[in-house]
Amino acid sequence: MNIVALAGGVGGAKLADGLAQLLPPEALTIIVNTGDDFEHLGLTISPDVDTVCYTLAGLANPETGWGRADETFEALENVRALGGPDWFRLGDKDLATHLERTRRLKAGQTLTQITRDFCQAWGVRHTILPMSDDPVQTMVDTVEFGELPFQEYFVRRKCEPKVKGFRFAGIESARPTPEVREALERADAIVICPSNPWVSIDPILAVLQLRSTVHCPPSIIAVSPIIGGQTVKGPAAKMYAEMGITPSALAIAEHYKNLLTGFILDTTDAHLAKDVQPVNVQTCVTNSLMKSQTDRRRLAQDVLNFIQTL
Repeated sequence: MNIVALAGGVGGAKLADGLAQLLPPEALTIIVNTGDDFEHLGLTISPDVDTVCYTLAGLANPETGWGRADETFEALENVRALGGPDWFRLGDKDLATHLERTRRLKAGQTLTQITRDFCQAWGVRHTILPMSDDPVQTMVDTVEFGELPFQEYFVRRKCEPKVKGFRFAGIESARPTPEVREALERADAIVICPSNPWVSIDPILAVLQLRSTVHCPPSIIAVSPIIGGQTVKGPAAKMYAEMGITPSALAIAEHYKNLLTGFILDTTDAHLAKDVQPVNVQTCVTNSLMKSQTDRRRLAQDVLNFIQTL
């Protein structure tokens, strides 16, 4: 069984890691959001791609889920001392990733090529693909400040502005890479990881055009990132509420309406399973909270078992 996982952020990276524990490299491809990529200190930063890569490599900070474990911040502290911007936390190990990525991009290599080489260097055997080599920038429309680049909203302003909507600048000209197209053609199922639907998954769906294509895999399932009306990490629940939608697992199922064949929600939200049924989606109720490596593997096994039943 060939699986394509769509991921972004810490929750998506955790489930991708669980799937990688169970599936051989040739049976799993992870397509990652690049809508939150941006330039900082003259460097090209790919936060979601790096989070997924670091997680599968066993290099991620176990406390935050992003960045590198056992990180130091000597370079950033000296940037601050010189009057430079320090709002985006770049550790010294992480900085090396961005330096080398930027050098290679300027030399004409693609983000896909660079990500492949980085994974090889870090010992990641499964395929991790950026959703596109074309630039896409997620813009957050806020009440207080109008449109903000995602990292400005997410990191610098700590998700405090009230959200009105989203726009993906450059999406009209962004195309899936040949590697992404090949992975989709081979896929028996697509797993939408428990990532923020608005800013992690929607950019991927827009590039892949899954909502409009006829040639989708037979099974597309999503795992809810909202448990008991709250997100484990990130602003997805806040975003839903600010746009007048009650944050819930049901809201996630509605978000992916007409795309899914299956939906996984936490045991906390078992009472919502019957409400998902009218959306013509089969449901699976399980413990979806991932606090440990064992949890990641257990949820990934539940996902694979569920796919077999569809």
